[in-house]
Amino acid sequence: MYDEPVYMISVAAKLAGMHPQTLRIYERKKLIDPKRTQGSTRLYSQRDVDRLKLIQMLTQGLGVNLAGVVKIFELQDEIEELQGLMEALEKQTAKLRGALDEELGKIRQSALVPMRRGKIVLRKEKC
Repeated sequence: MYDEPVYMISVAAKLAGMHPQTLRIYERKKLIDPKRTQGSTRLYSQRDVDRLKLIQMLTQGLGVNLAGVVKIFELQDEIEELQGLMEALEKQTAKLRGALDEELGKIRQSALVPMRRGKIVLRKEKC
């Protein structure tokens, strides 16, 4: 059912070094979003636990309040989204650049005029 390890709330809280009630508060504030079983038991992934540790570092280590943590996560999500968009645009630019180079090659080729072999003669100017 799950491809990665999942933890119940008590284990996740212990791994993150906080009280299980804190995890519930963070969930209500949309800081974490654990999966749920059919019986509504919360299941935390390792990514969730890492996020909990980051929240703890930001709040306790740096003094950021929870509203600030929410904003940091929103900005982080926006950065990831923009990086994905930038990668897509870079791929599209490379594709268009390749097509442009191909078309320029065709234009250059069609601009060449075949010439007959002959003698080159210099004209003397009339004075």
